[in-house]
Parts: sequence; structure tokens; C-alpha cells
Amino acid sequence: MGSCSMSGYIGDTDFEHGMLAKIGILICNLGTPDAPTPKAVRRYLAEFLADPRVVELPRLLWLPILHGIILPTRPRRSAAAYARIWGGDGSPLLSITKRQGTAIATAMEEWLPGRTEVVVGMRYGSPSIAEGLRQLKKSNIHKILVLPLYPQYAAATTASAMDAVNAELNCWRWVPSLRFIGDYHTDANYIEALATSVSTFWATNDRADYLLMSFHGTPRESFLAGDPYHCHCHGTARLLAERLELEDDRWGLAFQSRVGPKDWLQPYTESRLKQLAGSGVKTVDVLCPGFAADCLETLEEIAIRYADAFSTAGGDKLRYIPALNDAEKHIDALVRLIQRNLAGWDESDPTWNAGVNKKNRQAVAKRATAMKELSAG
Repeated sequence: MGSCSMSGYIGDTDFEHGMLAKIGILICNLGTPDAPTPKAVRRYLAEFLADPRVVELPRLLWLPILHGIILPTRPRRSAAAYARIWGGDGSPLLSITKRQGTAIATAMEEWLPGRTEVVVGMRYGSPSIAEGLRQLKKSNIHKILVLPLYPQYAAATTASAMDAVNAELNCWRWVPSLRFIGDYHTDANYIEALATSVSTFWATNDRADYLLMSFHGTPRESFLAGDPYHCHCHGTARLLAERLELEDDRWGLAFQSRVGPKDWLQPYTESRLKQLAGSGVKTVDVLCPGFAADCLETLEEIAIRYADAFSTAGGDKLRYIPALNDAEKHIDALVRLIQRNLAGWDESDPTWNAGVNKKNRQAVAKRATAMKELSAG
């Protein structure tokens, strides 16, 4: 986390006393390269993999490996993978997250007209969390609710987003009141959105022999150190299976995207798919409940590479059920989550009722003008 001298605090000259305060809502996701090119991917991976929340190794050991081995070789392979899923509007993750932000902003404007500002910030890449927060600052935001789009808490994702928020606010003179949604893995509306997505898919495509819920993996060491992610994933999977009334032998849970030689959370998704194919399962549907928006890990890793692996192992067909993205049920679940976490902030803000407090705000502005004139004289 950075530090600021007194002269380094930002935004001092932009502030106007007596302005109507608003509540800011920062929607966060992991991020994406700016383009499916080795250069852009290298820049993205350099930021992502340098995060000590992501790779928990001593910097003196890890950084030479990162810059000497990984960054010279991996970006070209990753760029080819990104190119396979890149759309006309760019990165699927970024374009979907922006649509989510727009939909949430529309819903919040209906609920609290003129009182909220919604922005999107990516943990890595652009637009960054710092850029999102500075955009809120220009709108005179005194209170900020941060919603990382990670239903299941993990230090490598959720806590890292909080690190980025704190690093930026460390340089603000007037630090806003802050609320942070750490997880929503058992939220009833989120579970209902997942169930609706699966049921709708089955209504159109029929039901496969097996439903596999695949979550992004984390190192086993994180679990042993107290990270609740493994438990959160199982909690989500169990509730969804119950809501869909699935028999125990018709669904399962696995973890994808393993990197490096160390043990990660198991079973591994690719290995589990091969086991299913070997045991006679011919069709499998894969859902990724931990991904709020489709991205490289869902569209390329699951829908392309793992589909090929399942077929090669003897299965007939793997079908990927899309992430919740900006589906109406998902947006409704996120908006309800935001509304619950904003509870009480309207009553506690003396500038909230614009009509009642208009004279007070005018008086504050008048005093501020007088102070400026006195200083100038």
C-alpha cells in the first residue's frame, strides 16, 4: 500500500463545500488484458501475478521467477487463448461487467433518484479500481459501497480488491465512509438466479446425465491457512443442488484453473470430467457459479478445452451453461444485495433529504465562499 505526503493528497482543489452528497457504488471484477496480444497480456499478467494475495511467496523468490521465466513465455500462449473468445466489443469480461454496471445504475436510479452513482473498477487492468474511485470522488461521494463480483470469498480475489480500494483511499484527504460486501455465496436471490439459469437452459436443451459445478481453484495451503473459499463453494453448490432437487449421483463439484506443481483444491475439474467419461457418463452440463461474468476461464477453458478433454476420454458432449452475466434475475439479486447493505445510510446523512437541508447546504457554501475571500485577502 502506498503512502502520501500532505501535499500528495488528491482532490483538495476539486471539492466544493455545500454540494449535495451522494452514495457511490463500486462494482469490481478481476480484470482483463486490453487486447488479445502478447504485449497486452504480458502487461496484465505482470500486474496480476505480482499481487502478493495471488502468489503467496516471498517477493525475493517469486519476482525473479515471474520476470525471468513466466512473463517471457506465458503471454504468447495466453494471448492465443484470449483471441479465441475475444468479441467485437472486446473482452467478454469487461463488456459484460460494464453492462452489469449500467443495469444496476438504472435500477438504483429508480429506487433512489439522483442519490447514487455506480462505477466499474477492475482489480487488474483498465478501468482500474483507483480510476473508478476517482470518478466517484468527482461526483462528491461521501459514502462508498464496494461490491466485488466474487460470490465466494477468497483472499486472492475479495481481499485483494479491498487492498486496492484502501491503497487509493490512502491518498484522499476526505476519506469516505466505506462498506464492503465480502461474499454472497448463500444469498437466496443469488441461488435463485443460478437455479433459474440452469432450469431455463434445461428447458431448451434437455438435461444432461450429470451437472458439474466448477469453481476456480485456489492452493490447498490457502484452505489450511483459514481461507473460507472451499467452504463457501460447497455451500453454494449444496443450496443450488437442493433448489434444483438433484439426486446425489446426478451432480458434483470440482475446481478448475490449477497453476503450478503444488496441490490445489480437489477434485480438479478436468480430471473429474475424464473420470465421468470413463464411468459411462455420456453428457455433462458444466456450470461455473463463482463467475459473475463469462471470461477466459469459462468460455475457453471450460467450453473449449475441457469439452475436448471430455470427448477424448469417451464422453459424447459437454455443454457449458453460461454465467449469470447481465440476466434480469442476476441484476435483481445484485440490486437487492446492494439495497440491504445500504440500509441506514440515508437516515444518517444530514444532506440526504435535499429539500429539507437545502438552506443548510446553502449556508455551508456561503461560509466557504467567505473563508476563501478572507484567505485571498
